[in-house]
Amino acid sequence: MTLRVLHTTGRPLETGLELDIEHEATPGRLRDLYAPPAATWTRLNLITAVSGDAAGSDGTSETLSNPTDRTILAAIRAVADGVVVGAASVRAEGYRVPKTSRLVVVTSSGDLSGHRMDPEAAERVVVVCPEAAVAEVRRTLGGEVARAATVLTCADESRRLEPAAVLDRLHAHGLLSLVCEGGPSLAGQFLHDGLVDELCLSTSPIVIGSGLPVFGRERFDPSRLTLSQLLMDEQSALYARWLVEDGPATRR
Repeated sequence: MTLRVLHTTGRPLETGLELDIEHEATPGRLRDLYAPPAATWTRLNLITAVSGDAAGSDGTSETLSNPTDRTILAAIRAVADGVVVGAASVRAEGYRVPKTSRLVVVTSSGDLSGHRMDPEAAERVVVVCPEAAVAEVRRTLGGEVARAATVLTCADESRRLEPAAVLDRLHAHGLLSLVCEGGPSLAGQFLHDGLVDELCLSTSPIVIGSGLPVFGRERFDPSRLTLSQLLMDEQSALYARWLVEDGPATRR
């Protein structure tokens, strides 16, 4: 499978570059292409159908993905301190702990039942929850995962963890470069609250009516984006990096 660089801002020599996904040097090239421009950086990394749906025929994002998308996903995770996901995604999609970064699970209820996290990787698991949910987190994580995982608490406003408070807590814990992989509701909250520096969006070349919008159903004001990078594979799937023009990095 070949991946072609169609556009990259500030790096004209990379434009037109073709990468063999199976070549041993490609993961390193992708990590370079996806390196965040600042130490403190918050990304969304999502996949969507052309129709804007976040789920494929199986009700999850798995059937929208392909080996190239998963290779890019690994590169984005590798250059992050933490991968942030909502508890619903952990339950529905069977999240596993990334090999090179922390898995950060955000939960208001503390219910992580049905998770598939490897006990041997549990030291890289961080759970952010309200103080009142700590016992439920430990109970539903169970066993070695519950013993080894780090649990961070922050204020729970109106039974919903505020994304800004979650980021502040993670930054204080030394996790500065973060990639949020959803689900749609959590991604929409991050956008709604103006906390996103960059959107990495994979577009699968299908149209489907799953009923699950990629950014959830919550309304939020528009944010102006600038395309900084665009890749395309042989199946016509697109992989874009969009910078948020009024993102947090521009306000620091």
